[in-house]
Amino acid sequence: MQLTNHQPFGPIDVLDRLRYRRAARRYAAHGWPVTPGAIFLGDRFDCGRPGCPIMRCHPADESWEDGATTDEALVANWWRNRPHVVLLATGWRFDALEVPAKLGVRLLGTARLHAGLDLADARGPVAEVPSGSWFFLVRPGTPLRSELEGCLDIVRHGRGSWIPAAPTRTAEGPVRWLVEPDRVGWRLPAAAAVQSMLVAALGDRLRNPRRVAAVPRQLSTTRRAA
Repeated sequence: MQLTNHQPFGPIDVLDRLRYRRAARRYAAHGWPVTPGAIFLGDRFDCGRPGCPIMRCHPADESWEDGATTDEALVANWWRNRPHVVLLATGWRFDALEVPAKLGVRLLGTARLHAGLDLADARGPVAEVPSGSWFFLVRPGTPLRSELEGCLDIVRHGRGSWIPAAPTRTAEGPVRWLVEPDRVGWRLPAAAAVQSMLVAALGDRLRNPRRVAAVPRQLSTTRRAA
């Protein structure tokens, strides 16, 4: 994997590199495939590829999916000199259900109040991206329910996609865990249970499909970055 030649300088770069390296090794140690992202330079992300038009968060290497790994030694080497942000490859150990922050709040509320669900099978890690998305990590391989397929701001990230992981910094602020993996023992909930909570949280919106925002569906973070 060829990574950017950008040479970090200054205390912020050093601190970021150490924090990213520690987090990346921790994810890899728990079997979550990691790949380095483009370096955040304050107003854009730089992957070092000449002419790359992507300014937002994206992988540092075009062949990132082939290179994503849980090899701690390789992961440590990637962050030895440069503060690459931390990305997690989805579709292998987990899928990620991306929802708007407002819906995420309702979803967590539904988890506490909805008596018809097996909540023990619905708890799992939840991450927040400050641009306005929440990621609910679930067991991989379950497609979106037909009701959710019509919701253009709900995205299932599976094979061929990735998500940014804490403590990655972005222009809007850092990615953070709302429900830490440690808090749930790195356990992943059944996708069907979380999707059932999504359906319950959406309520009237599913009964009135005209309320669904007409925005392009994002099939993966790969396409979103491009």
